[in-house]
Amino acid sequence: MLKEKIESLCKKAHQSFFSLSKIGEDRINATLEGLKALIDKNREKIKEFNEIDIKKAKENNLKSALIDRLLLNDKRIDGIIEAVETVKKLKSPVGEVIDGWRLENGLKIEKVRVPIGTIGIIYESRPNVTVDAAILCLKSFNSTVLKGGKEAINSNKFLVELVKEALIKNKIDENAVSFIDETDRNAVLYMLKLDKYIDTIVPRGGEGLIKFVSENATMPVIKHDKGLCHTYIDKDADMEKALNISYNAKVQRPGVCNAMETLLVHESIAEQFLPKFKQMMDEAKVELRGCPKTLKILPDIKVATDKDWDEEYLDLILSIKVVESLDEAIEHINRHGSKHSEAIITENFTNAERFLDEVDASCVYVNASTRFTDGGVFGFGAEIGISTNKLHARGPAGLKELTTYKYKIIGNGQIRE
Repeated sequence: MLKEKIESLCKKAHQSFFSLSKIGEDRINATLEGLKALIDKNREKIKEFNEIDIKKAKENNLKSALIDRLLLNDKRIDGIIEAVETVKKLKSPVGEVIDGWRLENGLKIEKVRVPIGTIGIIYESRPNVTVDAAILCLKSFNSTVLKGGKEAINSNKFLVELVKEALIKNKIDENAVSFIDETDRNAVLYMLKLDKYIDTIVPRGGEGLIKFVSENATMPVIKHDKGLCHTYIDKDADMEKALNISYNAKVQRPGVCNAMETLLVHESIAEQFLPKFKQMMDEAKVELRGCPKTLKILPDIKVATDKDWDEEYLDLILSIKVVESLDEAIEHINRHGSKHSEAIITENFTNAERFLDEVDASCVYVNASTRFTDGGVFGFGAEIGISTNKLHARGPAGLKELTTYKYKIIGNGQIRE
């Protein structure tokens, strides 16, 4: 019964994709404008449903950082509304002529940006993803099938109701944004086998979810993999910048994928930097775990094991490693990083350029916090996820990353000889 329900829902979403190509961008914009008003009007109900999810999360003893990801307060609801407005103002990339030329025989060829089709999105915890995914898919003329985590089921269901209400008011097929409200894990497995109806799948969540989707999906996967992000304090770092940026990257919001999980410090600056940094971490109640060289400077912190270098904590825990050189820092990042976001703090132009060129990640920073890796911050309005793939999308995936292309060829009777 569950399998048939999932297949029927995905089939309807796929069918709705073809109806989207027949409407103009003005109808999509009117839908987004209506959605803004509905979210604002229903903010108290949103918070009521969200409180149910928060209460259950606390009963299930979820970590405080994970509960923070679930929370929808007025500030975050304002952020959702702002994201809808930003996406509404953006021009849809669909129809853009990427390239064009004419052959000697007179054939005119254009490479044109088009929607991907029906996009399946599987995500955990953060209910704002429900709206972000819906509006980005609509603006890029894709239909979508959403499968949120059980932690936010009540928040997600109500937000989808508002999206559907906005669609219906603007005479757009409500199946263009579909939501699987089953918490049975088999629902995900059935979804992953429906490549007949779903053109690509986007998993957003922990390492277990990403692995499960990658191993079972029969359609292409745009991975929003774990965020094992590093900050490297170079020998030529400005001390104040290094302290402020590192603090922000770890503490400002530790439960998200662009938060720092490992700090690398050049040995020539370690004795000057680490005691000051530890004082800041102690005040923020961050548990530190260090390599043997780190423990010589900070003897009262925990020992970092080999497992720690591959751990996405999503919590107030940080691993620290003292390195001998930029080469060692880059080597460590490329071995243990998740190709998400990496930063160097330095006043040395050559070292900065080497870091930018040699670190294998979707986003690389010089003298800035990894916390900036975000579709909204980058000007995309919202994001479908932070892709750690190398193909077809990489980094914050906005409107253009939800498109592919086709070739349009115009002739006048030409035949091939």
